[in-house]
Amino acid sequence: MRKKVIIVFFSVICLVLLGIQWIENKPNNTAVDSLDITKGFPTSYRVNQLLQHACYDCHSNLTAYPWYASYQPVGLYLEDHVNEGKRHLNFNNFLGYRPWMQFHKMEEVIEMLEEKEMPLTSYTWLHENAKMDSIDRKSMILWAEGVMDSLGHLYPKDSLINPRNQKK
Repeated sequence: MRKKVIIVFFSVICLVLLGIQWIENKPNNTAVDSLDITKGFPTSYRVNQLLQHACYDCHSNLTAYPWYASYQPVGLYLEDHVNEGKRHLNFNNFLGYRPWMQFHKMEEVIEMLEEKEMPLTSYTWLHENAKMDSIDRKSMILWAEGVMDSLGHLYPKDSLINPRNQKK
């Protein structure tokens, strides 16, 4: 009896895994270059490479999917992960953000880099070229500070503060 239950259980699992293969992912490849952060702020070659290799797969509209992304449930997990990353920051839409949001996003980039929270360790396991050493992190931080400095020169100081946080 126990053997039959195990066989039925694994058969159901196999059928479910087979069945979900028909679920299609929505590819994340709809970049609009005109709103990309690199179009509005100076970016060195090295920082641009770091953005491409360590950030853009989850924080842009141009994800380079690995071969295994077409297999479920991995594809569904990656799709959700990318969508979550884009909700936090989308470098391809950066120039479309309000000035205070751009400023705040660069503050968050600096914080994530200093705390070594980005790129995610789970991402760098499979993407060797996304790993950042201390020099790479410092380059990215200096670049983000430069973006914030540029924003400070382009806009009045009060426009770089979230309107909900301004004193009335």
